[in-house]
Amino acid sequence: MFTDKNNPKATTFAELYAQTLKSIKEGEIVKGKVISIHGREAVVDIGYKSEGILQLDEFNDPSAIKVGNEIEVLFESIDEESGMAVLSKRKAERQKCWDDLVTNANEGSVVEGRIFKKVRGGFMVDIGMEAFLPASLVDVKPVKNLDQYMGQAFQFVIVKINHKRKNIVVSRKDYLEREKEATRSRMVKQLTIGQVVKGRVKNITDFGAFIDLGGIDGLLHITDLSWGRVSHPSEILNLGDEIEVMIIAIDKENEKVSLGLKQITKSPWEHVDQKYIPGSKVIGRVTNVVAYGAFVELEPGIEGLIHISELSWTKRVNHPSEVLSAGSEVEAVVLNVDRESRKISLGLKQMSASPWDTLSERRQVGEVIEGKVRNVTDYGIFVELEPGIDGLIHVSDISWLKKVNHPSEIVKKGESVKAKILSLDPQSRKVSLGIKQLTEDPWPRLTQSLTTGSLVRGRVTKIVNFGVFVELDNGLEGLVHASEIPHNQAEMLESSFRIGETLHVLVLHVDNENRKIALSLKGARENY
Repeated sequence: MFTDKNNPKATTFAELYAQTLKSIKEGEIVKGKVISIHGREAVVDIGYKSEGILQLDEFNDPSAIKVGNEIEVLFESIDEESGMAVLSKRKAERQKCWDDLVTNANEGSVVEGRIFKKVRGGFMVDIGMEAFLPASLVDVKPVKNLDQYMGQAFQFVIVKINHKRKNIVVSRKDYLEREKEATRSRMVKQLTIGQVVKGRVKNITDFGAFIDLGGIDGLLHITDLSWGRVSHPSEILNLGDEIEVMIIAIDKENEKVSLGLKQITKSPWEHVDQKYIPGSKVIGRVTNVVAYGAFVELEPGIEGLIHISELSWTKRVNHPSEVLSAGSEVEAVVLNVDRESRKISLGLKQMSASPWDTLSERRQVGEVIEGKVRNVTDYGIFVELEPGIDGLIHVSDISWLKKVNHPSEIVKKGESVKAKILSLDPQSRKVSLGIKQLTEDPWPRLTQSLTTGSLVRGRVTKIVNFGVFVELDNGLEGLVHASEIPHNQAEMLESSFRIGETLHVLVLHVDNENRKIALSLKGARENY
C-alpha cells in the first residue's frame, strides 16, 4: 500500500495516475497531440484517461497531418464500444468562431465568407462557421441565376444572431446598399456646382433622365436638356448613352444632384438683343399654339411669342389656330426683346400697314357713320367704323337732355347705330363719336323762356335726400332743392311727393355753362 502525503485518500498507483489526467467535459475545446495515424483516422492524446479518435477528412489537407502535430479539438463524447474519446476539429473551429462572433460581432457587423452550399430558400455561407444567406438577400436586384454565386467569397452583413440555436443569418444585399450609400455620400461631398462629369443614361422618364455618375444618380430635367424646345427626353437621349453633364445643383442634406446638358454650351440668349432688333423681320417655325398666342422658334433655343392681339389688324381672332398652325413657317416683326427674362415679342399684323395709319385719309371729323355696336360698358358704347377700328360714344355724348344712367338703356350689343365723328387720334388709336351731335343742341332754345321768377309746370322724376328732380313740359330737367320746399314737406320728402306727380314751380336760376336749372316750390302755389 502506498500513501501520498499530499493526498492521503490516494492509496494506489492507478488512483495517482488518474489524478494526473485532465477533467474534461463534453463540448469542451482541448489541445492534443497526434500520436499515431491509422488509415483515415488519427489518434490524439488530449491528456485524458483515454486517447481520442479524429477523422482525417475534417482537415482541408489530410496528407499534411503528421505524428507530433498539436491541434485543438472538441471533446464530444466517449465511444462506448472502444472506450476512446470522440473528437472533432471542425466543431472546435466552429465553436471558437461562434465564441469569437458573440464576443466581437453583433447584428449589423460586416464579415467575410464564402458561399459553399445551396439550400432551400438560399445558401449556406462559411464565415468560420455556417451562416444562412436567404436568396432575397443575395443581391440588390432580384437574381434569376443563383448558381453563379456558388463558391464565391463576398462581404456580408450579419442581420440576425440566434444565440439559443447558434444560428446566423447574413445579407450581401445589405452590404451592397451600405457601400452604395457610403459611395453616394462620398461623391456628394466631392462634387461641386459647375463641374462637368461623365455619366451613363440609366433611366428615361417624361420629365427627364436619371444619369449614373458612377456611385450616385443625378436628375437631368427635361428643361435642362437643350436650349431649344424638347417634347420628350427620348428625342435627345437613349438608354445606355455615355454623356457629359454639368452639376447645376447639389442637395447635400438629401444627397440629390441636379444635372444640366444644355449648360455645357453657351446660352443662345447671351447676345440675343444684338441679333434681334425691334422692328426687324424674322422667319421662324411655329412650335406651339395656345389660347393666348403662338410660339415661334427663331433658332435652336430661341423662341418668340406672337400674342393673339398681334395676329391681325382687322380680323377678330378668337383662337390663334384660326391663323397659324404648329409646324408652319411664318414671317413676323420683332416688337420687343427682354434678354433677362428670355422673352421675345413678335407681331404678325405688323407685316402689313395698320389701318390706323391711313384712317385720316378715309375719315374726317364731323362725318356721320353707321356701325355695329361691338360692346356696351358703364362709360359708353363701342361702335365698329371698319374692320379693326372701333370708336367710342361716351355716355355724356348720347343725349342733350336725357340723363342716361347706363348706355344699355339706349342701345344693345349687335345693333346698328348712327353717330358723328367728334375726333380722330390715329396715334393713340382712338376715335370719339357722338349720338347727340347728330341734332342741334336744344338747350339755348328751350331755356329762352325760363326767366327768373317765371312759373312753369313739371313732373316729378326722382326723389333724393337733398330735393326733388322735376322734368319740365319742354323736356328739360331741374332741381327743387330741399331748402326751396316748404318746411313741413321738406322733412319727409318720400311721403310728401310721388314719382310722376305734377308740380308748379318757380324758376330761380338757369346755369347755361353747367346746364343746370334751379327751381322752387316756395311761393309757387300763391303765383299759380
